[in-house]
Amino acid sequence: MKLFIEKDYDALSKRAASILIEEISKKEDIILGLATGSTPIGTYKELIRAHKEDGLDFSKVKTFNLDEYIGLDGSHPNSYRYFMDEHLFNHINIDKSNTHVPDGKAEDLEAYCKEYDRLIEESGGIDVQILGIGSNGHIAFNEPAEELSLGTTVVRLKESTIRDNARFFNSIEEVPKTAISMGIGSIMKARKIILLASGKNKAEIMAKLLKNDVVTTQIPASLLKLHHDVTIIVDEDAYSE
Repeated sequence: MKLFIEKDYDALSKRAASILIEEISKKEDIILGLATGSTPIGTYKELIRAHKEDGLDFSKVKTFNLDEYIGLDGSHPNSYRYFMDEHLFNHINIDKSNTHVPDGKAEDLEAYCKEYDRLIEESGGIDVQILGIGSNGHIAFNEPAEELSLGTTVVRLKESTIRDNARFFNSIEEVPKTAISMGIGSIMKARKIILLASGKNKAEIMAKLLKNDVVTTQIPASLLKLHHDVTIIVDEDAYSE
C-alpha cells in the first residue's frame, strides 16, 4: 500500500490525475473504474485539462462507474450518469457507448446487477479503480455491515450516508434510500486501486483505517488492505488525526 499526503485538495487532485494520465498514456484502451461525489471532481478537471492542453486521448478508453441511485434516470441532475457527463465525459473525446453507469431504472434489478458484473468481465476487467471513502468507511455504496456482497448488488443506504449526500439535494427527504453498487469482490478485482480522501470530515475514518492493522466489514475500506496494489492519496486535513 502506498500513501501520499498532499498539502491540500488541489495537490491531491493533481497527484491522482498524474497517475491516471500515466496509466492512460501507457494503455490507450484502458478500462477505468470511476467514482462520483465531491472528492474526484478535481481529478476529473485535471484529466479534462490534460485532454484539451496536452492531447490526452480517451477515444479507446472504457469506463465503469461504481454505483447509481435506484429510481433516478440518467437525465436527473442528481443521478451519477448526469454527474459523470457534466464533470468528465462531455469534455473529453470518449465514446459515450464505452461509458457505463448502473441503470437506476432497471426493471429487474437482480438480473441487471449480474449483467453489470458480466459486462466488466467481458471487457477484460478494470485496470485502475478510483475510490472515495464515506465518513463511515463505505466504498462505493458498500455500507458497514455483518456481511458484504461480492458482486454488484442492491444496497440500502445508512442514515449517515443519506445525511452526507443530502447536500446535493434540496432536502434530505429527496435522497434515495437505495442504490445499485459494485460489490467488494468487484472492486477488489481491479488491477490497481486509488483511494482519495479530502477534508476534516474524513480525518476520523482515515485514522481508523491507517492506524489499525485489522480488516473488518464494519469499515469496508479496510478490506483494501488485502489488495496487492493500492495507492491512498489524502490531503493534510484528511490525515490530521
